[in-house]
Amino acid sequence: MADDVVLLENRDGIGLVTLNRPERLNAWTGELENRYFDRLDECAADPDVKVIVVTGAGRGFCAGADMDMLQGIGAGEVNAAGTARTTRPQWHTTMIPKPVIAAINGACAGIGLVQALMADIRFAASGAKFTTAFARRGLIAEHGISWVLPKLVGPATALDLLMSGRVFLADEAARLGVVNDVIAPEHLIDHTMAYASDMAANCSPASMAVMKRQVWDHYLLPLDDATRSSNELMKISLKADDFREGVQSFVQKRPPKFAPLAQ
Repeated sequence: MADDVVLLENRDGIGLVTLNRPERLNAWTGELENRYFDRLDECAADPDVKVIVVTGAGRGFCAGADMDMLQGIGAGEVNAAGTARTTRPQWHTTMIPKPVIAAINGACAGIGLVQALMADIRFAASGAKFTTAFARRGLIAEHGISWVLPKLVGPATALDLLMSGRVFLADEAARLGVVNDVIAPEHLIDHTMAYASDMAANCSPASMAVMKRQVWDHYLLPLDDATRSSNELMKISLKADDFREGVQSFVQKRPPKFAPLAQ
């Protein structure tokens, strides 16, 4: 649907999800949120999708909450507690059992930055602007950003970005650890799709799903607990078909043929 606020295209095993309100720099609304999470769920349920790439249409990734919605909340016309319009949490992306890669093509602010941080890997176009923005709107660090941002950049830097609400560019974002790499704007999607395609062709979907769960679940565990958990998971993986296929494909010098992720 050309007028869909979030588009989905399957490109050879890559689910390309595009926030599609370019005239508003893909500003976040309840409708967009529901559709975005729906699209992620569709990718999770599709055995043909191995990796998910998320980007924005036009000049921005997501410029934060739609200002009309914020004005409605401020005027008492909209109940802030009901603005999400979904039962899924803002960290829903972290629960998708497939890699989610954000291709940040432009402005990334507020809840748009939150959603980018909930992706597993982030590439940004050079010159892309980032800001937490909350403090400059009289708000607090919401939607889980107070949990995820310090783990990426450390408490002091997180407090700088949160309390100042200052704008920082893609190069600084990479230096701080907010994004993994900075790519020329004209090559961003091609680079991200190539990276995703390599994962889809050569990495076990089951392995990636377990690794994603390990990283998110082990954030707050002591080292010994995390290691014990990983050791149990390793025992399972050593008995799995993907392990045998991974070894055989390496020995036989051929691409692996891993099974789709079981639902």
